Amino acid sequence: MKYAEKKPAVLLLEDGTVFYGKSAGAIGTTTGEICFNTGMTGYQEIFTDPSYYRQILLATHVHIGNYGIHDHEVESNGIKIAGLVCRSFNIPYSRKSASKSIQEYFTEEKIVGICDVDTRAIVRHIRNKGAMNCIVSSETSDVSKLKKMLSDVPSMKGLELSSVVTTSKPYFGGNPSAKLKVAIMDYGVKKNIIRSLVNRDCYVQVFPAKSTYADVKSWNPDGIMLSNGPGDPAVMPYAVNTVKEMLANNEVIFGICLGHQLLAEACGIGTFKMFNGHRGINHPVKNIITGRCEVTSQNHGFGVIEEDVKKSKKVEITHVNLNDNSIEGIRVKDAVAFSVQYHPESSPGPHDSAYLFDDFVTAMKKVEVEQ
Repeated sequence: MKYAEKKPAVLLLEDGTVFYGKSAGAIGTTTGEICFNTGMTGYQEIFTDPSYYRQILLATHVHIGNYGIHDHEVESNGIKIAGLVCRSFNIPYSRKSASKSIQEYFTEEKIVGICDVDTRAIVRHIRNKGAMNCIVSSETSDVSKLKKMLSDVPSMKGLELSSVVTTSKPYFGGNPSAKLKVAIMDYGVKKNIIRSLVNRDCYVQVFPAKSTYADVKSWNPDGIMLSNGPGDPAVMPYAVNTVKEMLANNEVIFGICLGHQLLAEACGIGTFKMFNGHRGINHPVKNIITGRCEVTSQNHGFGVIEEDVKKSKKVEITHVNLNDNSIEGIRVKDAVAFSVQYHPESSPGPHDSAYLFDDFVTAMKKVEVEQ
């Protein structure tokens, strides 16, 4: 099969660093915060993770697109990354069950990317300089023009994005006659969070991000899931105040990623924008309650302030990152509420942390019996 010739493309970083390569996907110009993911597989799930909204993904793995695109390997209703930077954008694919090539996929969804660049050099630069905004273009190579466009792009710090990616109206998942009912606060929920609960005999209702506690309580759920999502948790008072109400009313709560940060904020623990963040499917985390270690899937650019957690009388630390000792999990002492910074639903894997959904189900059943 003959493929269209790739056009020249440019990647310009906020600090003025320029890289030249070839076009990948749609022809055009895109902007966002550049961040790197160290995973070696699962690119389609990563592309469609709402937590990546307004970010340009830099893949550290060489081959992207080599096994094609599968209709069922998505975590939302479409690609959520703002663009892609990769070494090899592989249009021919090897998997027979794939429905299309990555080029077809990106063209359909109008996603702009750049390939044939030295991704190792770019990663080393970002690792040393920190996450920053960037612009990718395959329609102009005028760096001065691109610099002007890039100067208008807002920083991820201070951006509230959950209300953009959330569902516009509530919807249900699973069997209505299931033993447990779980309300999911959709701050950018991944489909596998819903599947993970449904597979554990939970009937779920997914609520828009700005739903009130009264909205949720009217359904009388057994537990509440605070989902993952994009943006800065420090500028989401609507969500933090709702979580405070949930805690005050003794709801069973499980938070993931952004949900973890919102639970921390509701307990008086601050959050901050990380120098680079954690993104990949190979991050080691230690459960300090059990002493066991797990390899985790992660995607976050914000974290909870360690000093605030250690000073807090409301929460205790349950998980720590073995790469940098950052806080990966907390538990509220006087409530049935816990959260983790990483992604136990994975997708892509590994699945070492799936037990947390079992813990959530066990907690809901225990409270139900006690009541």
